[in-house]
Amino acid sequence: MCGIVGIVGNQPVAGRLVDALKRLEYRGYDSAGVATIHDGVMDRRRAEGKLFNLEKRLDTEPLPGTVGIAHTRWATHGVPNETNAHPHFVEGVAVVHNGIIENFSELRDELTEEGSVFETQTDTEVVAHLMAKYLREGLEPRAAMLKMLNRVTGAYALAVMLKADPGTIMAARSGPPLAVGYGRGEMFLGSDAIALSPFTNEISYLVDGDCAVLTRDGVSVLDFAGKPVKRARQISQATAYVVDKGNHRHFMEKEIYEQPEVISHALSHYVDFAANTIGANAAAIDFKATTGLAISACGTAYLAGLVGKYWFERYARLPVEIDVASEFRYREMPLSPSQAALFISQSGETADTLASLR
Repeated sequence: MCGIVGIVGNQPVAGRLVDALKRLEYRGYDSAGVATIHDGVMDRRRAEGKLFNLEKRLDTEPLPGTVGIAHTRWATHGVPNETNAHPHFVEGVAVVHNGIIENFSELRDELTEEGSVFETQTDTEVVAHLMAKYLREGLEPRAAMLKMLNRVTGAYALAVMLKADPGTIMAARSGPPLAVGYGRGEMFLGSDAIALSPFTNEISYLVDGDCAVLTRDGVSVLDFAGKPVKRARQISQATAYVVDKGNHRHFMEKEIYEQPEVISHALSHYVDFAANTIGANAAAIDFKATTGLAISACGTAYLAGLVGKYWFERYARLPVEIDVASEFRYREMPLSPSQAALFISQSGETADTLASLR
């Protein structure tokens, strides 16, 4: 549910990064931070709570620089406070991270035995320490990034900035989404296209196993083995108003009032309301030949699945099992070719739901 934004730009980026984070507020968060590089100095501002607190901090302590990364954090490992807020700094390495590093405990023990001192309770900090270690050992930045990516496991999206390489942001995806945006003499990185919509509508989506290196001149994408790959550019239809709260107090209230319109839009792909007919694409699943349905989801998406269970059983006469995705991913549920499965994500990147699907 966290949000990542990065800019390799040609004008001050701190304010632009915070504005982009505002477009990711719908994901929920409990702290935020931004880091930039300016005249060889890497600095950051972080704050607990809403982005308003980070903006106040930047008003009193401005952050210059044309290259930077920013983050909104939803606490998983460690309490929501300024110390645990991203970006994390270790020896000239700055890191922001969405998702979970599943082997962070083993890596943390290994790094601690080698002399690393950890300042936070987060799983993210092991990424910064690993990068710092490999750079000390003499690896160039791209090689250090790839070696780190082959040590960590889990579902994650990462953005890394180096004091020693101030014109570059490196990023990686293994689960949670990341989009690269193309500008004029600058490049952008975001958790989704909505965050980048004020800057550009030309984007590429990274896929799992991608490592991207962004400079002002463009982006190069590698797989985790270091082999170059190409990702198609596309024109994004995302616009800033999509995530505007409008006159509502918060996003949940907005979403409640939007439900009739959203449901109508969804059904319009399958139903011709004027002719009172159902399109052929609505029959893609033959429920008469389907013997059962397994639903997996987390949080509010799980609650939506519970409602769906009643509808499928009542109208399709289909037996339904539903599990919280964090449990489903560890089950060995017997599924036959005649059964169907439905995976519901509340944010587009729920790690356990994606793991269940895979």
